[in-house]
Amino acid sequence: MTTAFYTHPDCKLHEMGSWHPESPARLQAIEDQLIASRIASLLDCRHVPLAQESDLEWVHSATMIALVREHSLALAGTSGCYPLDADTLLNGHSWQAALRAAGAALAATDAVIAGEIDNAFCAIRPPGHHATSTTSMGFCLFNNVAVAVRHALEVHGLERVAIVDFDVHHGNGTEEIFAHDPRVLMVSFFQHPLYPFSGNYSAGANAVNVPVLAYSDGSVVRQLVTETWLPALEAHRPQMLFISAGFDAHREDDMAQMGLLEADYAWLTRQVMDVAAQHAQGRIVSCLEGGYALSALDRSVVAHIKVLADLD
Repeated sequence: MTTAFYTHPDCKLHEMGSWHPESPARLQAIEDQLIASRIASLLDCRHVPLAQESDLEWVHSATMIALVREHSLALAGTSGCYPLDADTLLNGHSWQAALRAAGAALAATDAVIAGEIDNAFCAIRPPGHHATSTTSMGFCLFNNVAVAVRHALEVHGLERVAIVDFDVHHGNGTEEIFAHDPRVLMVSFFQHPLYPFSGNYSAGANAVNVPVLAYSDGSVVRQLVTETWLPALEAHRPQMLFISAGFDAHREDDMAQMGLLEADYAWLTRQVMDVAAQHAQGRIVSCLEGGYALSALDRSVVAHIKVLADLD
């Protein structure tokens, strides 16, 4: 397998305060663990371009994009922050970081569809799956996976794609953006009740979102994936798969109360790989979402990438 790794230093410059769990240290921990695990040199590390505003406009309103751009650029050269909500803030580098995050997802999509690589992991921030068509929220500025999915559909002409979201929080933004679009199937699990307190009722027939109780472990997740996700994915026959890869369902992550381990993330990745091999020529783009306990995050990401790269 040829697995590409996309990241950029600009993504570390987005800073929401030393108190904030969605910090630049997340990307540094991942990079350090890739080196310590001796797999960094086995990945195809690729350049990350800036997304264009026209790319963001595939899924976001012009007003939302302008709000992020103007308030971030107004802070350039200062140490100030602008709050979009209580937990989602901008600094003077946030606009550039957000364009890099979406740009990584777009570049990975182009490279996978072109056959240059088999799959890709994008170590990016800010994350994206809570960002709706009109609102940045939940640490997310723009919906990176949604931008890439719409690019695959509209620019590359794919007819069916699937989004797999295994973040511990419901990907409300992704669900809202693609509600009732039969070309896009979204499958997810998430702890419920938990922020953003949605998902217990699907917004459309193309969403297979499974709420689970706190303290659920890997056995619960494996059963729901086998019984609900896989039949839906098989019926949809996606030509490409996108992963919103959040690792905050790990038992060490105190942002929630679930009990997954690295082996569970590896198992989940294998299931997605099997679907991709059967229907999508192996085409997968995975983008980092949550995961805030650094040692659990870096180990889980490496477990995920090892499966993508057939190194496990």
